[in-house]
Amino acid sequence: MTTKSATGAEAAVRALGQPSTLEIRPRYEGSNICTWIGFKHVNYLVEEAVLNHVRGAGLAPGTMYEVHGLCTDIVDIDTRILHAFHIDDTATAHVRPHRRAKDGELLLAVELHVERESALKAVTSTVRLQLRHDPRGGGELPVPAALRPYTVDRLAARPGWTPEPPGADPSADDLVKELTAGRNAYAWKFRIPYWYCHFTERLQMSGYLRLMEEAKDRLVADRGVSIKTLLDERNWIPVVPHSRITVLDEARMEEDLYTVLTVEDVFKGFTYTSRMDTYVVRDGELIQTSTGRITHGYAVIENRRDWSLVAFDDRMNAALKGRSPAAAGGRPV
Repeated sequence: MTTKSATGAEAAVRALGQPSTLEIRPRYEGSNICTWIGFKHVNYLVEEAVLNHVRGAGLAPGTMYEVHGLCTDIVDIDTRILHAFHIDDTATAHVRPHRRAKDGELLLAVELHVERESALKAVTSTVRLQLRHDPRGGGELPVPAALRPYTVDRLAARPGWTPEPPGADPSADDLVKELTAGRNAYAWKFRIPYWYCHFTERLQMSGYLRLMEEAKDRLVADRGVSIKTLLDERNWIPVVPHSRITVLDEARMEEDLYTVLTVEDVFKGFTYTSRMDTYVVRDGELIQTSTGRITHGYAVIENRRDWSLVAFDDRMNAALKGRSPAAAGGRPV
């Protein structure tokens, strides 16, 4: 099936409405603790399932870009992890149009299943795609009419919530302090490298997932309860049942990205939710490029195969509230 003709594009759009299935294994890189696969690489499985779906419909991302100058971008990914994946697992991914999809939306529902004693639904995810037209390079064929409803000139998914305004002065000498003033938050400045980008210059969803993982690592280390500290002293590891990232605007290679992680809610002393917001300063204005949420708990490693969720102790609760570790009897790092 070709995207070079109107009939081919129309047939491809119709094919997107059909379900697809893929068998896939998690990448070895994602097995960070024992044999369990972290949330970032679970999202990578979801991403691969979505890319397989559009390829099967005849809209392969490489061809779409080379022929029509269309960049296939994930602009919203909302993933719940119901059962843990291990490194040798084979995931069976099922992708279909989401029941809430409207005309002109590429909104997909993804389920990942894994075999245990029986087949288990391990992951559910909702993914929004956009086709971002890129004039760089030139010479491509016009965008087929059937694809125009899904085509944008600038990435900007509709957010699922309204982020709080940062209330920060973009000209401040220390914008990191401005963005965290009066908040239970941690922030840092990061120069966007080319390997976080795709289609030449824009930060891609996998880059935001890396930043979300790093934000957690930085926040707990700053508060004296680093991941290594709790592993050594409690045999605890972080676990993630839910994550979401929404692109609000484009972030570009070599811009300074300000990432802010704000602790929001602690649920029954077992899990907590943080909000991640990212900003760039462009033309003297502070522009928010993404927002997201991630839920963390802690599990104790029982053996090389099993773990169980644990309640936060006083030290962890104090850290999540932004108090010094010493106030809860802990040691600063």
